[in-house]
Formats: sequence, structure tokens, C-alpha cells
Amino acid sequence: QGHLVESGGGLVQAGESLTLSCTASGLTIVNYAMGWFRQAPGKEREGVACIIWSGKKTTYTDSVKGRFIVSRDNDNSTMTLRMTNLRPEDTGSYCCAAEWGDSDYCSGPAWQTTMNYWGEGTQVTVSS
Repeated sequence: QGHLVESGGGLVQAGESLTLSCTASGLTIVNYAMGWFRQAPGKEREGVACIIWSGKKTTYTDSVKGRFIVSRDNDNSTMTLRMTNLRPEDTGSYCCAAEWGDSDYCSGPAWQTTMNYWGEGTQVTVSS
């Protein structure tokens, strides 16, 4: 059964940078699109970024465009989220996820609600 584990969360000040990693096991990751999601207490879960199986297409929520970059390394079954110029509103539990998808999977809204493999999450806290 597929298993995803996140790492790299922590406490940082506004304006600083942080990089999160997700490592997959028990599945052939080249067959899957992957994504990063976040959730803060009292708020709905939000899709942050999506990357297709090849890594050649990515999608970001508007609030992180120009600040976050998602990438993947299929040979090592990993996905990375590079976050820069962090803001207090970026605070939340960040989870990685995966789902079977073709080259257009991240281009529409479906990726935000159809991921089926999930990690437990890593906490990111940005102080003001």
C-alpha cells in the first residue's frame, strides 16, 4: 500500500524560507501526479501546488505564485516544495498527496479533491 512521509516543517519568521520534502514508498511514483495541501485550525484544506507525473507541468494557488516552487525526483521517489518570503498566513499543517493522473491532471480543479494517497503532515509556523 502506498505510503507518503513529509519532512522539513518548522518555526520561521516572516520573510524567511523553508523547504519541505515528501518521500513515497510502496508505489511506482512515475505513474502518479502529486500535490501539496495545507490546513490551519478553523480553515478548510487548501490545495497549494500540483505537479504531473513527468514534472513538466505545475499548478499553484494564487496566494503562493512567485514565492513557492514544487519539483519532483522520480528516481528517488521524492517531491519538494521550496517556500520563500513566507507570510504568517502561510501557517498550517502541510500534507503531500498522490493520485493516478495524465499530463492534464493538474490543469483543472479536479486535483484539489481527488488525491487518494496522503501523508500525515508537517507543521509550518510563520511568526510576524
